[in-house]
Amino acid sequence: MTGPQRVPGTSAAEHLPPAFPERAAWGTAGKLRAWQAEALDQYFRTEPRDFLAVATPGAGKTTFALRLAAELLAQHKVDRVTVVAPTEHLKTQWADAAGRVGIRLDPRFKNSQGRHGAGYHGVAVTYAQVAAKPVLHHNRTAAARTLVILDEIHHAGDSLSWGDAIREAFEPARRRLSLTGTPFRSDTSPIPFVEYAPDDEGIRISQSDYSYGYARALKDGVVRPVIFMTYSGQMRWRTKTGDEMTALLGAEATKDIHAQAWRTALDPKGEWIPAVLTAADRRLTEVRRTVPDAGGLVIATDQETARAYAKRLRELTGEPVTVVLSDEAGASRRIEEFQESDRRWMVAVRMVSEGVDVPRLAVGVYATSSSTPLFFAQAIGRFVRARKRGETASIFLPSVPILLALANALEAERDHALDRRPDPEDDAEVSFDDEALDRANAAESASDDLLGSFEALDAQASFDRVLFDGGEFGAGGAVGSEDELDFIGLPGLLDPDQVTALLRTRQAEQTKRRTNGSGADGPAPAVTDELEHRALKEERTQLQSLVGAWARRTGKPHGTIHVELRPAGGGPPVAQASRAQIQARIQKLQAWFVGRR
Repeated sequence: MTGPQRVPGTSAAEHLPPAFPERAAWGTAGKLRAWQAEALDQYFRTEPRDFLAVATPGAGKTTFALRLAAELLAQHKVDRVTVVAPTEHLKTQWADAAGRVGIRLDPRFKNSQGRHGAGYHGVAVTYAQVAAKPVLHHNRTAAARTLVILDEIHHAGDSLSWGDAIREAFEPARRRLSLTGTPFRSDTSPIPFVEYAPDDEGIRISQSDYSYGYARALKDGVVRPVIFMTYSGQMRWRTKTGDEMTALLGAEATKDIHAQAWRTALDPKGEWIPAVLTAADRRLTEVRRTVPDAGGLVIATDQETARAYAKRLRELTGEPVTVVLSDEAGASRRIEEFQESDRRWMVAVRMVSEGVDVPRLAVGVYATSSSTPLFFAQAIGRFVRARKRGETASIFLPSVPILLALANALEAERDHALDRRPDPEDDAEVSFDDEALDRANAAESASDDLLGSFEALDAQASFDRVLFDGGEFGAGGAVGSEDELDFIGLPGLLDPDQVTALLRTRQAEQTKRRTNGSGADGPAPAVTDELEHRALKEERTQLQSLVGAWARRTGKPHGTIHVELRPAGGGPPVAQASRAQIQARIQKLQAWFVGRR
């Protein structure tokens, strides 16, 4: 560095307009967003040693952090910067972003080097790298006035040893900036450098210094609104004992049955995944009419299914599909190539679940069995980054109760609790982190032993409904039907208010179609036995889907709703009811949805 030891790219701080006296240096963005300016104001009023900023995915945490770092470097309040990130890919992403503002970070630094190379202002490392040699990082931090940026700080608590290592490594730091965009952990291990205070019930809750949630970001136009397209269907599988089991995806059932039906739906050899991928690709085509470079992402459970999904998409679109299997050599390059291209689809396992920046992603398929709030929020966070006004994100979900609940609670803000509240239902605990997910998977394996080994036999798909802004729209329908295409064909550029208005219109049109189609003239004329059987199966599926939606809306058990419906058409339970009786119950439920009891 030459001259009066200015950090390259930060001397422009002298020339910022009077509205920003002694403000963060130019470079990370042409104009600060309101929340970033507000958070910087708050920081520089007191300049604390520790500062925790919670901001929804896509809001611009990196920009905020680098503006703050550039200012502290320019004012000679720190001499070095260390960024700690969850993955190797994010190290490179941070180094690239920092380089654009004149802060040179070495993302290839290895513990064996001992010190970073000449010409760098610091390093970008992973939490695992720090935990492997905390004394080294302690000495590096103590050797110079260091700003440590802890990206997605909840990872510092992935185990007791990790938390202790992070504390040891960065205790000497002159300044520490902690960032997160997702709910904190479900365990009671304290996160390093986070302050906790008791709430009204004496539960110690994490205290953020600045918080910017999804609801506020949506109102500000910083993030996109998310439309969830949900799909149900009849699932059939076989246990080790040879018993065949059948269940409607999302219908009231035990936890084991839900898990098995969900796994059956995700089986690449069944019909559920191809039907949902086809629907998602149609949605992507619609979005690309107004957003030509819009891309899609399928999040898979494991490498084998990821490859199978990619093969399906190649056959469907006739185009290459980017496959990212893990945080391995070449994975970062493939993600970057996808971002710079106009390819339609990428399929990944976990690589893009957190922090990876691919702003053109607009359509997603949640085809994974992960169900922790943390993973779900991170996954949805890949789609919400807004580039221009009116862009929307469309996520295709299995109609699984826990996922529907997470989708409906997208705007909820959570904090990390050090103490557990008494819960009379132990199995109702919601998990927030990967360790909890591993425990859940272990429990699922134990239940598999009770049910027998799992073999998916058949997975049919049916359109369930649309979730948006806490509301539910549509009343189900067959894949490829007008009922489904009405919602898949929503324009790609809509403000949130326009989305709500159009969803209500489509729902009203669907209800009118169904009422007219099965009114005074009665059911359709008799057809062949085979077609009659298929029609009855589809109508039972539609009824179960409607019952599930009404249960979510009212909180009533499925069985209670079925009992209330039986007087509408008379007759026995659903399994023995005729088509006319099923149709009468469907009409009754549809009337309930529009306020007619």
